[in-house]
Amino acid sequence: MQAMLTLLSQYDVLGAFWVNIQLTLWSALFSLILGVVLVMMRISPIPSLRAFASGFVEFFKNMPLTIIMVFMLLGAFVQLRFQFSSTFSSNFYWLAITGLSLYTSVFVCESLRSGINTVPLGQAEAARSLGLGFFQTAGLIVLPQAFRGSVAPLGNTLIALLKNSTVAAACSVATETSTLMKTMIEYNASSIVAVFMIFAIGYVILIIPIGLLTTWLSNTLAVRR
Repeated sequence: MQAMLTLLSQYDVLGAFWVNIQLTLWSALFSLILGVVLVMMRISPIPSLRAFASGFVEFFKNMPLTIIMVFMLLGAFVQLRFQFSSTFSSNFYWLAITGLSLYTSVFVCESLRSGINTVPLGQAEAARSLGLGFFQTAGLIVLPQAFRGSVAPLGNTLIALLKNSTVAAACSVATETSTLMKTMIEYNASSIVAVFMIFAIGYVILIIPIGLLTTWLSNTLAVRR
C-alpha cells in the first residue's frame, strides 16, 4: 500500500486516466455517428450502399486495432501528410481518436443491427403502407426501438473502447495510461506489483459503473413484447 501511495505521488496517474477517458468519450461520439450511418446503409434498399457498408464493416472488424493505429501514424501522418493540428501532440491525439472511431464504429453498427432484428418486420411494413419513406421509417420507428434493444451490446462496446484506448500509445499519444505504466515499470522494477495494481484498480473503478448503468438501462428500456 505504501508503495502504491509513493508511486501515485511521483507520477500523474489521474492525468493519464483522464487522457484515456477523453479518448474514449470523443471516440464513442464519433463511432456512434458513423455506426448509425453504417447501419442505415446496411438496411438501405440500395444494393451499392449495402455492399459498401458490408465491406467496410468486414474490413475494419477483422483488422487489428494496433495495425489501424500504426497506419494512422505512419500512413496518414507520415506518408499522406494528413494533419489535424500544427502541434505534434494534438495531431497524434486526434489521429488516435480517428483510428479508434473507425474501429469501434463497425461494432456499434453490428450492435444496432442486432437491435434492428428485434423490431417486428410488420412495423416497417405498416409505416410504408402509411406512405412513410425509408428515412422516416428508420428514424422514427426502427432505430428508436433498435437503440432500446441494443443497450447491452452498446455498453459492452463502450467498455471495450475504454480498454482499447490504451492502444493509442501506438499512435504516439504519450500521456495515456499504457505509456505511463511502461515508464513506471521501467524506473520502478521492484514495485511492479504495485504499478499493476494501480492501473488494474483504476480500470475496475471506471468499468464497473458502466456495466451497472448498462444493465439498469437495458432492463429499464427493454421493449416488452
